[in-house]
Amino acid sequence: MQRIAADPIDVLRTRTSAKWRAFPPDVLPLPVAEMDYPLAEPIAHALHAAIERSDTGYAAGGHHVAESFQAFAAARLGWDVDPARTTCTADVSMGIVEVLRRVTDPGDGIVITPPVYPPFSALVAEAGGTVVEVPMRGGIDEGWSLDLAGLEAAFAAGARAMVLCNPHNPIGINPTPVELAALADLAARFGVTIVADEVHGPLARPASPYTPFLTVSDAAREWGVAVTAATKAFNIAGLKAALIVTASARGDAVRAAMPEEVSWRMSQFGAIATVAAFRESGHWLDGVLASLDDNRRLLADLLADELPGVRYRMPDATYLAWLDLSALGWGDDPAVYALEHARVALTSGPDFGASVGRGHARLNFACTPEVLAEAVMRLAEAR
Repeated sequence: MQRIAADPIDVLRTRTSAKWRAFPPDVLPLPVAEMDYPLAEPIAHALHAAIERSDTGYAAGGHHVAESFQAFAAARLGWDVDPARTTCTADVSMGIVEVLRRVTDPGDGIVITPPVYPPFSALVAEAGGTVVEVPMRGGIDEGWSLDLAGLEAAFAAGARAMVLCNPHNPIGINPTPVELAALADLAARFGVTIVADEVHGPLARPASPYTPFLTVSDAAREWGVAVTAATKAFNIAGLKAALIVTASARGDAVRAAMPEEVSWRMSQFGAIATVAAFRESGHWLDGVLASLDDNRRLLADLLADELPGVRYRMPDATYLAWLDLSALGWGDDPAVYALEHARVALTSGPDFGASVGRGHARLNFACTPEVLAEAVMRLAEAR
């Protein structure tokens, strides 16, 4: 498989996205979930063509986006998506909030599973809910799994929804079909809606494929709503397009209850780029996945050589590494020390859950091998 090479650091520093403007130029920025790879040529071509024809108006609905995802999902994800059961919006976070607003009342408990994507807590609050934490079981040494007993207790205590991270950010696991089916059964028993954030799904390793929640059972289709996008896999987060997918009459009613404005929030460039991504950019994605596989293994080797006390489990999905830096003695939030003393920016572990994130940090390895090696060397020298 031909790898896609990440852009060199001097080119990356000309970018104006958050990753490259949030820190001084002497910092290696490895926190924000953006990749350093060049844009897929079919996407770039589609956007250039749109500019040439001054095609910068409102997006003309989402049916063509949904159809492009239908073909992509069937071919690569084993997921039979009905475009008629899809609503487009601007991004995954917005989609999650809109679903939660339809299926919960103000103050209802909404479950998240730390360590987990930090904005989930804010999205629950935006939707008017109350965060209920059910941490993942296990850890770096033994691996992680959903705490089904803990989820059952939370549902029995009155939680009305759950935001499922599938694949899981930051720990990079793909919950198994058995786990997901068991979760769906619990949701059906207690009347809980599972809102599945599946934006990292296309970034699962082929040897460890992710399972779309809506595919595991009738209960999952009845009580689940999936929210996904091309944004993470194809590095187009700034272009704003996402899909809310259902697979039952109950799910359809959730989408139908959303204000019309939800679908108008998708951008024209987001729609154009998403279609080009799903229809024409699979070869590019394969090359990126091969490069990411190289880097996740390189990171393991670098840590073993330079920082043997740091604990890391290679992820099966995403381009994010969850690192236990406790042995370095850098405090509850080692990302603060790493930024000050190593000039390496990581994402603070406690942001993913105070109870499970102490001593941890998240590192983005979607970069050149040279940047990854320099980052580890800087961390090692800062001990």
